[in-house]
Amino acid sequence: MTTKKRICTVIIVLVIVCTVCVGGFFVWKKTGKGGSKSSQKVYVQKVSSLNTASDFKLSNRSFLGVVEAQESVDVKYDSSKTVAEILVKNGDSVKKGDKLLTYDVEAINLQLEQAKLEVERLQNEIASNKSQIAELEKEKKNADQDAAVSYTTQILSLQSDNAKNEYDIKAKNVEIKKLEASTKNAYVTASIDGTVKNVKTVDKLQQDGGDVIMQITEEGDYRIKGRFNEQNSKDIMQGASVIVKSRLDDSTWKGEITSVDTSPQKNSGDDIYSFGSSDEMSQSSNYAFYVKPENFDGLMLGQHVLIEIDNGQDTSINKTGIWLYSDFICKDGKKNYVWAKDKDGKIEKRYVEIGQKDEDNGDCEIKSGLEKGDYIAYPDKSIEEGMTATTNEADVSVPPNDLGTNDNSDGDTEGGDEDIAFDGSGEDGMAIDEDMLASMTDEEIEEYFNKLYGEEENAENADGENADAADADAAFAE
Repeated sequence: MTTKKRICTVIIVLVIVCTVCVGGFFVWKKTGKGGSKSSQKVYVQKVSSLNTASDFKLSNRSFLGVVEAQESVDVKYDSSKTVAEILVKNGDSVKKGDKLLTYDVEAINLQLEQAKLEVERLQNEIASNKSQIAELEKEKKNADQDAAVSYTTQILSLQSDNAKNEYDIKAKNVEIKKLEASTKNAYVTASIDGTVKNVKTVDKLQQDGGDVIMQITEEGDYRIKGRFNEQNSKDIMQGASVIVKSRLDDSTWKGEITSVDTSPQKNSGDDIYSFGSSDEMSQSSNYAFYVKPENFDGLMLGQHVLIEIDNGQDTSINKTGIWLYSDFICKDGKKNYVWAKDKDGKIEKRYVEIGQKDEDNGDCEIKSGLEKGDYIAYPDKSIEEGMTATTNEADVSVPPNDLGTNDNSDGDTEGGDEDIAFDGSGEDGMAIDEDMLASMTDEEIEEYFNKLYGEEENAENADGENADAADADAAFAE
């Protein structure tokens, strides 16, 4: 055998060996590292954690709120005045500006007259002093040097008295203006519309020694206090329509934001709105807003609720029970199923009955076939019955949703369960996401194309292997 033939033979043998190795590699990858299907692990999640009808969901447009008593305003009186008459009693309804009590105007008028008389006395004293000063100035001109010094001392004393009197007059005039204002405002008025509560008599007020003589509570039994922070402050405006949602059931109430308090709220350790951080620089300031619902039927004082800005979202679907995103639903003819964990911890086809569908949110009601405690997997074309279910992502040998194989491309059909059209298999010619490939490692890309085209490549490799073997036989025959 010539050297050229030996080289050709070696090359052909190497090609055969490589072909066999590549074919073996694809078989090994296809069967999950050489193991059986039952040893391959599929990641599953608990239905309750995937349930879109969860009782408590806080979206980025939801705010926590609590039902509280309406705003109460303390009515204080001027302790420097004497209360003449209280004009209201407990339970009275008042409007903003209504008179609540009056002061003793006669006592104020007496103080006013006394102040005016004092100003008049001071003015007369100033005039008298000025006359004396003028007379002393004349006598000083005709006096000798020793007498002139005495006249000068008397004049300076009178001028000092006048300066003091002028100052006292200014102070008294300020007092007079205050007293005159008191006579014009000889009563206290309501600052808000509401109901009068906790009215104290003059005797009781004197016994307690405080200055709060009554309270006014806004009309209505309750209001809802919500909290927002600087990140979502743009959504909160006075007059905005809101939807109040119960955290106990599916009850909802329409309402309106009546006021916004821009003073930062203080968080306490047991406050449901605080986030437990003591680092002031890492915290976000919270502010309060208040909602007036159209009615309070079914609401209780202290009840915690969710508040959402009403952007016309559809609230006609009351989601109870189990709702899943439609991506989890596969199609087997006219039947719907999910990949679920059975009692032995293996993956099985679990047939389910579909109820209502929320086209806007992309989820549907599971009427039967699943419980909240069950575990299900996200569909992937490589999942088969009998594989092992796991809740540990690190153990997964069948990656969840590696190919994004949720395919509803065969068209929507109206009515019944035919709307859920995913059949769990891929299609030839599916679009390749270049951005996704750019973020993959070489091994992940290899696995991607192996799953996408593995069967075809195996078939091609088998044909190629047969052809290479035939060529090798021909070469050896030579």
